[in-house]
Amino acid sequence: MKRLVALLLIIIMAFTFTGCTKKEQSEQPSINPEVGQDADTTEVVEKPFEGTTLEVLVAYGGAENSFDAFTEKTGIKIEWLSMSTGAALAKLQAEDGKTTADIWFGGGVDSYLNARDLGYLEAYKSPEAEAINPQYNDKDGNFSGLALVPAGFIVNDDILKEKGLEAPKTWEDLADPKYKGEVMMADPAISGTNYAIVSGLIQAWGEEKAWDYFNRLDDNIEFYAKGGGEPLEKVGAGEFAIGVVAITGGTFNIGETNPTSVVYPEDLIPWTPAPIAIFKNTKNLDAAKVFIDWYLSQEGQTILREADARIMARDDVEAPELMSGLDKSKLIDFDLELMGKDRDSILERWKDLVGDK
Repeated sequence: MKRLVALLLIIIMAFTFTGCTKKEQSEQPSINPEVGQDADTTEVVEKPFEGTTLEVLVAYGGAENSFDAFTEKTGIKIEWLSMSTGAALAKLQAEDGKTTADIWFGGGVDSYLNARDLGYLEAYKSPEAEAINPQYNDKDGNFSGLALVPAGFIVNDDILKEKGLEAPKTWEDLADPKYKGEVMMADPAISGTNYAIVSGLIQAWGEEKAWDYFNRLDDNIEFYAKGGGEPLEKVGAGEFAIGVVAITGGTFNIGETNPTSVVYPEDLIPWTPAPIAIFKNTKNLDAAKVFIDWYLSQEGQTILREADARIMARDDVEAPELMSGLDKSKLIDFDLELMGKDRDSILERWKDLVGDK
């Protein structure tokens, strides 16, 4: 009898040990464990797409400063080209969407909406997109929001002082004749941010008031820049007193070497999400999905915020200190779908208003 009891105890202990072993094994990460562990516990990091190169079309200042971190994490290399979204959309249309680029990174969402409707984008709903405000994402996954980009003014303090002018505080101020020849703005047909400003003011004010305003604002503008970054550069260089710009970390940083200040309009703040998307024509779809997942993750969003200070799309990534002055209650209640739908008609009327200026 004693021998039988001893045998049963041995069997019970054996099953218990086997169960613990399986549990321990199931907790081991099978792919892409955290880096920075002690040498004796470091796992081999799986990088199934190591050596793959993604071509990225970029309209997001400073984004390139985050690419090395992505490559280190995944082994996927990045080749990138900076191009405004309006110019990129025109190129896509000329090529019937047959770009060699895999990823579209940042810029104006209006061009993404148009590219989506033309069938140029690959729908992909990243699991990380669940942490993003749905207002920033396409409902079918054709693009997702990376960051919130508010619009406002950059002013050259020395030029304003020299001319005895105060900095404008509102959009209406900007159309005051006292600023004639001092305002720089990009062509909204080229700059997605500037198109978002035009569309946002139309949505906020209505057609009649907005177009009357644009007519008066046009009187203060000598010519329109061919890219969204040009007003920032020219105001910093002292060529103009006031620029209409997207407000990002770079907008503040130029003040470190130039006599410039950033102004959030006190009446209304147009904005646009900076999106990210996969091109339909990509030959590296799985690697492109890894790219999207990483940039929408908390880790990727944090690194991207450090590369260029912006209010990120995820609420669990804190806003940078530089952007703490933004009053979100002033953000326009923006219908992005309407912005995309009306793009051609608004730009046609804009062209009639400003001509080739």
